[in-house]
Amino acid sequence: MSDIPDVLDGEIVAVLAEQIEARLAMPLPELIRVVKAAPQARPDATGIVHAYELLTQSQDALEKTEEALVDALKTAVSEILDDPVMGLAQQVNEAVEVRDAHAERLRSLLEAPAEQPGPRTRPRPRLNTTLPAAGPVQPARIGGAVR
Repeated sequence: MSDIPDVLDGEIVAVLAEQIEARLAMPLPELIRVVKAAPQARPDATGIVHAYELLTQSQDALEKTEEALVDALKTAVSEILDDPVMGLAQQVNEAVEVRDAHAERLRSLLEAPAEQPGPRTRPRPRLNTTLPAAGPVQPARIGGAVR
């Protein structure tokens, strides 16, 4: 069972879009243009926009699958559903799960604390934690007389 509120006709997309605009203080279409122009400028906004785009794609796929199921149900001749119709019902269930997963991911990004730009520091060199490669082994020479 999902924690996503049960809403119809893609309202979850609209609700999350409003939350994005409130969090980032920018209309969504403008935010998308800004992120596409400079994705490195605000990584948090870039992640949110990417998650939103995945959510809208999954919502579109869900709606198309639901329409196919409704069309198949309209043409069903008996109360017992055949395998193709049951397959479409399963596809709708899977599409709902995908959409809900994307919505949950977006909601978690929106609830995460906003990044505060801080002073940029110079990156420190990394410590080398690997051992140097061993060279070829040479026999030890022992000086002295031969017996």
